[in-house]
Amino acid sequence: MLLLGTMGFTFRVYSINSVSISSKENRVLQGMGEPAKAVSLEHNYSSSPGHVEVSRREPLVFGELKLKTRYLLSPLAGYTNLAFRRVIRGLGGLGLGTTDLVNARALMEKRPRTLEMIATTPDDTPLAVQIFGHDPVVMRDAAQFLFGSGVQSVDINMGCPVDRITNVGAGASMMCRPTATIDLVRAVVEAVPIPVTVKMRLGWDETQITAPGFAREFEQVGVAAIMIHGRTRAQGFKGQVSRAGIKQVVEAVEKIPVIGNGDIRTIEDAERMFRETGCRGISIGRGALTNPWIFRQLVEWEKTGHWEKYGSFSERMQLLIQQYGFLCENFSPEHALVHFRRTVHWYLKAMKVNSGLRHAVQIAKTDEEYKRAIQDILAVGPHGYDREQVLPEMHIPVPSGPIEHW
Repeated sequence: MLLLGTMGFTFRVYSINSVSISSKENRVLQGMGEPAKAVSLEHNYSSSPGHVEVSRREPLVFGELKLKTRYLLSPLAGYTNLAFRRVIRGLGGLGLGTTDLVNARALMEKRPRTLEMIATTPDDTPLAVQIFGHDPVVMRDAAQFLFGSGVQSVDINMGCPVDRITNVGAGASMMCRPTATIDLVRAVVEAVPIPVTVKMRLGWDETQITAPGFAREFEQVGVAAIMIHGRTRAQGFKGQVSRAGIKQVVEAVEKIPVIGNGDIRTIEDAERMFRETGCRGISIGRGALTNPWIFRQLVEWEKTGHWEKYGSFSERMQLLIQQYGFLCENFSPEHALVHFRRTVHWYLKAMKVNSGLRHAVQIAKTDEEYKRAIQDILAVGPHGYDREQVLPEMHIPVPSGPIEHW
């Protein structure tokens, strides 16, 4: 395991959801924001399973980093750790992996848990580390540390909507401070020779769709690519992603690639994202938890228009065992079980394992107890399905209710 290692505003201030914005900054935001326009495009393709028409696209390049595919793994706190990334890479199709969201200040303080989050191995490449923070000096230093540790790309988080991130001036709240945010991004870009990317939402709320304006500015300061989640911070994960909003971001830049994100669970979802937005690549998070083969399927689709179906009980069990084994390479079995508890829950639900057997895995505290529970599951098999039958797609719920309660 390797440890990776011009404008000043002083005006009247008012507050929006704990984010302070000067009145002049607000005028800048209003100038950057544009209401999302509906997109109506006709497209005919086969509706038969396993086939969707595909158009050929140019390779995806971030600065000097040429990706093998145009499909990226989105950061998901608690899930996109090293073991999960290695499983996904082994299945094929992933162009760029990304770590969990990393606190830049904690990284510079070398906190053990944070260093653990950026752990990698030779087969985990290319890798981007996503950092968050509001201090340009700390963010710059964190980017330099990551470059010195061999990371291939640094991603700046401007999309996290939760209060614990936005209340300290990071995440989506950066979209409310254009001057300071552009200066921070410029400082990171100028500090390292590797590609710097930004992931953001469409804006703070529907009255401030600022992503197109930020994208234009970021391209000018040297950002290599933009990842855009097609919802505002106020939306959280409610409603449907706005592909029309993502399209505005695509049209706002001249050369750099824009990566579409949000509600991509199937090949049909991906095709629609490409078709309706013109984005150059796609980033997938929760869709990869329910279907770890989705990147492989996307490449199959891109090459042939067809893709294989995966996801039987036996196939999922193989991945479950593999991921636990990867965790045990870096941690004691007891520590590995703590890391794996959230992920194994979704594995077993997708495998149609009955609740009693799932519970035995969840409460296992030793390697022996865990393996005994897995053997019991292997003996019983899936409830109501054959072992080699492709199981139904499972929906992973997203946080709901007011963001302040997440």
